[in-house]
Amino acid sequence: MRTPMLITALTGAFLLSAMGTATADDNLGIDSYVRDYVERTGLPGAMVAVTKGDKVVLTAGYGHTADGQAITKDTPMPLASVSKSFTALAVTQLAEQGKVKLDAPVREYLPEFTMADPRAAKITVRQLLNQTSGMSDRSFPELTLDAPATLKDSVAMLRTAGLSAEPGTRMYYHNPNYSLLGRLVEVVTRRPFAEHMAADVFRPLGMNATKTVNTSRELPGAAKGYVRAYGQVVPRSHPEWFVNGGYGVVSTAGDMARWLIAQNGDRPAIKATHQGSGVGESTYAMGWYTGRTPGGAPMLKHTGWLLTHNSAQILLPGSGYGIAVVTNTGMMSGDDASIIADGLIDLAEGRPDQQLTPFTSTADPILAGMTLLTLALGALGVYRARTWARRRSGRATWRLVVRLAPYALPVALFAGLAELFDLLMNRSGTLAQISYVWPALFIWTATAALAALAVVGARIFHTMR
Repeated sequence: MRTPMLITALTGAFLLSAMGTATADDNLGIDSYVRDYVERTGLPGAMVAVTKGDKVVLTAGYGHTADGQAITKDTPMPLASVSKSFTALAVTQLAEQGKVKLDAPVREYLPEFTMADPRAAKITVRQLLNQTSGMSDRSFPELTLDAPATLKDSVAMLRTAGLSAEPGTRMYYHNPNYSLLGRLVEVVTRRPFAEHMAADVFRPLGMNATKTVNTSRELPGAAKGYVRAYGQVVPRSHPEWFVNGGYGVVSTAGDMARWLIAQNGDRPAIKATHQGSGVGESTYAMGWYTGRTPGGAPMLKHTGWLLTHNSAQILLPGSGYGIAVVTNTGMMSGDDASIIADGLIDLAEGRPDQQLTPFTSTADPILAGMTLLTLALGALGVYRARTWARRRSGRATWRLVVRLAPYALPVALFAGLAELFDLLMNRSGTLAQISYVWPALFIWTATAALAALAVVGARIFHTMR
């Protein structure tokens, strides 16, 4: 009995050595930093992977899922748009094998791809990878549409879409670029995208716990997570989105460590994904952004957002550090993954912990005060509506309309909140999605709209009496 146990122990030791285990000194206080952040901000759960060169510095889970399960280094979590770097590698590997030419038109491999704009015929594979195809959320607001079921269906939906720019002239971050790439992989390899990713991307890197799925319903726990509001975290289910190709990968901290280590290798297919497009001022490469750290060191980074989770992965080529973080808080209101990742960069570069928190921790109390003030003013306006109507008795109708017209502004603000976000962020969504993105803002604008309608309704009622 002892011999098999000895062999198992030696095999395990060899595998850990081959992967590069880290000492306590290598840790740089990462674990204590993350634990402090979780406790200080009330973050429900996170997974973290940190590597240096070919060594694993830390793989760990913190807190719990929305279903109450403890998160460990082996807990699968959705990577959101960090998934794009995996899709990009699948395509550059096919290019390396001579099965795809990056500068060839997409239609050469995917004849089914058509759009309402004839310029789409010129879109190349490289332009999809670099997000310079000319497609954008404004010409095709995919998150406002019914979710397709498959990659093939997602491509078919583009038939009525236009372009926002000439292909190759401007970068627009747009998820369907990567849905198209996922479908291209399916057609070129003649097998389902998930099957190809498992066999040719994940398994060769030892990422046996990683997979990609079609819709948010297939993500762990159906992507149920949390949103931040007024200093609290509120559990919420996720609506059904189509995620494959662009943001459908599910992985663990252990597997992400393997992924980060692989990025430091010399494989041409991987290095190709790190090269920026050079189009205009775009810093987008292929599933990665290029940039620099606060200390001026070269950096590769990509973040990801779901309505209930967010993620970040970072490479520091100069020092060899790799960082991956996933948290179960939603986009924008709880951008915890990016904050934790930025804090880990500070640790790697010798800067002190800046005690950063999500911006809503300071913005939401202000919005809470504005909401209470709005409620009070609305109640006062309704209470004084009879007096208001009596004073204006006998006046021309048009004068009354003019006096009431300003109350249309809060209603217009609430109704157009999604369009305002589209204008500011170049990302289209719905009003319901804003209730995830920034709940406190949604509640304030909704309160202002209801208060305005109540005041106008009360004044009209008393005027007619």
